[in-house]
Amino acid sequence: MERHFHEQLDTLKKHLIHMAMAVEEAIACAIEALVERDDLIAEKVINMDERINEMEIQIDEECLRLLALNQPMASDLRFVTSAMKLNNDLERIGDHAVNIAELAKRLNHNDPLKPLISIPRMAEIAQSMVKQSIDSFVNAEPQLAKDICKRDDEVDNFDDQIFRELLTYMMSDPKLIPRALNYALISKNLERIADLSTNIAEEVVFIYQAMTIKHHQRPVQLDDIRSRS
Repeated sequence: MERHFHEQLDTLKKHLIHMAMAVEEAIACAIEALVERDDLIAEKVINMDERINEMEIQIDEECLRLLALNQPMASDLRFVTSAMKLNNDLERIGDHAVNIAELAKRLNHNDPLKPLISIPRMAEIAQSMVKQSIDSFVNAEPQLAKDICKRDDEVDNFDDQIFRELLTYMMSDPKLIPRALNYALISKNLERIADLSTNIAEEVVFIYQAMTIKHHQRPVQLDDIRSRS
């Protein structure tokens, strides 16, 4: 029985990896659609959303079935409940990739506002955060997960920098405001992708070290909570 349960956990992990790969591809294609001004690639991302949503539903059902039929304890319980959160975060990352693709389609029909330098660099960091957060989950590397959390500030700084640059364009010519706002929204979606990657990394630390590091607070061990109750 226990062997069968752990085989089911391995299957759950594989399904999460496949979903993460689809989400990573969606982000990469969304940025490619923006940089290459390619509506067909943007449409590909938009069409991928249904597949990612189906994966989310399947993984949620797997998690609920594992909880209901096996009533896992301790580390196994942490794994399954955290897998549900990871699943939700990955689906939301996919949604942000779709948002970027839709914004790219709008921008592709206008002249570029400025050379695209900061946004692709910001996207590169956000993509690597998604990949590394899943790698830390798959390979049981909580230290890598902690390192990812520190990178969130890099993306926030890019978001601030990009908005300041766009603000100068908007102030210089009101006709540029719609285009500038679209670029600002792309930056904000990338910032949210980085935030969600950080959420995943925090869950990885919780799974493998039974430690809560959310909201940049002092790390709290589950044993600390039990001793105070």
